[in-house]
Amino acid sequence: MTRPGSDGYVLVVNAGSSSIKFAVFDSNLSQILNGIADGIGGPGQLRLGNVKTARELPDHAIALQAVLQGLTTQGFPVTRFQVAAHRVVHGGLDLTRPNRITRNTLAAIKRCTALAPLHNPHNIAAIETLARLAPDLPQTASFDTAFHATNPEVATRYALPPEIEARGFRRYGFHGISYAALVDSFPELTGTPLPKRLLAFHLGNGASICAIRDGRSVATTMGYSPLSGLTMGTRTGEIDGNAVLRLAETDGIAATHRLLNHDSGLRGLSGVSSDMRVLMAKETPASQFAIEHFCYWAQRHAGSMIAALQGLDAIVFTGGIGENAAAIRSRISCGLGWLGMQIDEAANADGEPRLHSEDSAIACWIIPAQEERRIARDALSLLEKT
Repeated sequence: MTRPGSDGYVLVVNAGSSSIKFAVFDSNLSQILNGIADGIGGPGQLRLGNVKTARELPDHAIALQAVLQGLTTQGFPVTRFQVAAHRVVHGGLDLTRPNRITRNTLAAIKRCTALAPLHNPHNIAAIETLARLAPDLPQTASFDTAFHATNPEVATRYALPPEIEARGFRRYGFHGISYAALVDSFPELTGTPLPKRLLAFHLGNGASICAIRDGRSVATTMGYSPLSGLTMGTRTGEIDGNAVLRLAETDGIAATHRLLNHDSGLRGLSGVSSDMRVLMAKETPASQFAIEHFCYWAQRHAGSMIAALQGLDAIVFTGGIGENAAAIRSRISCGLGWLGMQIDEAANADGEPRLHSEDSAIACWIIPAQEERRIARDALSLLEKT
């Protein structure tokens, strides 16, 4: 029998509320295959590469079984993997670096469930299900909050009494795996050293900015949850706490939760869609205002991050909007023109990696998001240590 991991492949798993995304990497961190089990909770589909198959996916366990079966049909039975590596949204204060999954690690992830009730339970379900289906396969976890553990306490503490802060009410920040991957790949993809003071925009359905000094996060726009900060696809971004309390009093907690997380942001402002591509194709005043709101608050929060950096050397755009929406990059960059930022509009329109003009005082780049690759790298590094 072939022993587990004899071929050196890494299976990266990203379990969400209604989907399980996955990718296969070789030991050189080249992606071989990716896919998704989507529509969990009812009639769904399994996509492996470009091949889609309708499947009944009543729960995460069945969905993960379908993923493993599909990988087997593509020549990747579980015995070819040396490790399964998971994206876990919240690591709290204790899990601030990638970890091998042990009983203690899993217990620590479960203790963070109250901090990420919409995310960690699905991450945990994938870990436990895979442990049952492939008990000999090592598992690791990379945490979306971990990159921001280097933020100073003055940046992470809310102005709350210590006994409240001790219950976990603080700023954690998210998109950390994306930012860590960006720091890794910047020199290779740009041909220049990592800047001392880097402002990174992760713009997608979820959106945030990170102030990175000497390769370490010093401030970020998301806080206790992924709700705060920028205008997002369906999330409000920044909103006054008393406004939230008033909504909860008048509409109820469940309705307010749905409003702030699922029915606001670009969708709420436009009344049409949370998809930036749809809004950019529309000519309605509401759609155009939603875009303006998104860009205005990106610029405004950028000012706060630049203050935390005490200056700026370079900007990076990543994420679905950051990588693909030239008009959004242009608006945000032009809004930072007071810094001496000058965008090369032709390069921007073509989506070239380098966006700044020769005369720009600030460098500007597109760096593709490589979260799965970073998770695979974390896993291989952990295996080397054991």
